[in-house]
Amino acid sequence: MTHTSHAPVFCTIIPPHVLDKIARNEDQALADPARRTLEQDAALRTRRRLATVSAIGPVPAGAPSDLPNRTVYDAKHRTDLPGKKVRPEGHNPVKDITVNRAYDGLGATFELYLKAYNRHSIDDSGMPLIASVHYDEGYNNAFWNGEQMVFGDGDGEIFNDFTISLDVIGHELTHGVTYHTANLEYFSQSGALNESLSDVFGSLVKQYALQQTADQADWLIGAGLLAPRVTGVALRSMKAPGTAYDDDVLGKDPQPATMEHYVHTGRDNGGVHINSGIPNHAFYLVAEALGGHAWEKAGQIWYDTLTGGELGPNADFAAFAALTVASARARYGDGDEHKAVLDAWGQVGVPAAESAPESVPESA
Repeated sequence: MTHTSHAPVFCTIIPPHVLDKIARNEDQALADPARRTLEQDAALRTRRRLATVSAIGPVPAGAPSDLPNRTVYDAKHRTDLPGKKVRPEGHNPVKDITVNRAYDGLGATFELYLKAYNRHSIDDSGMPLIASVHYDEGYNNAFWNGEQMVFGDGDGEIFNDFTISLDVIGHELTHGVTYHTANLEYFSQSGALNESLSDVFGSLVKQYALQQTADQADWLIGAGLLAPRVTGVALRSMKAPGTAYDDDVLGKDPQPATMEHYVHTGRDNGGVHINSGIPNHAFYLVAEALGGHAWEKAGQIWYDTLTGGELGPNADFAAFAALTVASARARYGDGDEHKAVLDAWGQVGVPAAESAPESVPESA
């Protein structure tokens, strides 16, 4: 099922509520870049909301290639996109390490989806992967705008260069995958699922690139992104939501790990970056229980759920949980995988589907 009824949402890795807190800081060296980033993001978000959907790049003839089609541009600290072409597909690394990290990150994301799930790029039809680096001055964000990736250099005080974290690149590109599949509405629980899926597959991109098992992975989103002065290790932790940072400027990581601490808020589109900690933690628990490479079984179950055609745009946590349980059973039967998924949702307090066993034949 592919939903293309409206323009893809404008998705940033740093949520507005975090930037808003920094923008209120008394130190203008910290507040000003955050304020400028908020203003730029608001303008871009409005532009995206008013945009019409257009096909991205040429439609491949025949079967899509098993090779990525990447192009990295240098925005040269301006806001005109995409900027100057600096590294097209197949060209050797350049002197600018930021360009090379973006290029490699696009490739690593393409490879995870191709090798693990036989998906050919974001739209499964070989969509070209485009990125612009050095966007604006001191821009404290990275985003997917429905057409390409864009990376700021950070202010050097709170945030480092946004190409540093491979999982951030995977996260943002996965918003494109979600748009081309379930197209989850970016509000409340469906929006938190949208964010969580990006965290899940962003983390899997990094784990696949490093060939890490579930117990070797750090399960952090944005490790390396926080500047040295910040008390924290990342933007989010899937293993222990709410522990990624505790800082005098950023505040404390607000993510809950269970429904008991679900955050009801009108900010952040109903808490999409906050409550995503709950399904994030459920995925981590499944991966931990199954062991081995998380993209193989836990990731496959989540991918089947995202792309299976039954996940509606307004799905809440319980609906998603039900579908992951059904996906686990459909692919692996009633064994360890099915039990791990049921147990994980139970641990985070989400009603776990298939609560009526008689509704599913024993032979299924």
